[in-house]
Amino acid sequence: MLMDANYDESAGKWDVRLYGEVDIYNADSLKAELRALIEEKPADLVIDCTNLKYIDSTGLGVLVSALKKVREAEKQICIVNLKPYIAKIFTLTGLDKIFSIEVSAE
Repeated sequence: MLMDANYDESAGKWDVRLYGEVDIYNADSLKAELRALIEEKPADLVIDCTNLKYIDSTGLGVLVSALKKVREAEKQICIVNLKPYIAKIFTLTGLDKIFSIEVSAE
């Protein structure tokens, strides 16, 4: 499993945790899972990347697609606990300008 998610009723947001690698081999299933969450309950997403080891351009595309979907509902995605080497990918691609990102102290 790539992720698990819980809806925080009191905060009105989804807490999503990503695991392992997000790449061309599993990006479609992650995209479907995120889309299902957003359709079930349109809300802000907090994506915890503590256990994310790797993400490729396909995975980044999934996150951009999810962001477009939540913005339709006037919500946001916040990506937290990114490892510095993964945060660098967001910076190099300019995605640090469209996502709210918090880098872990590693």
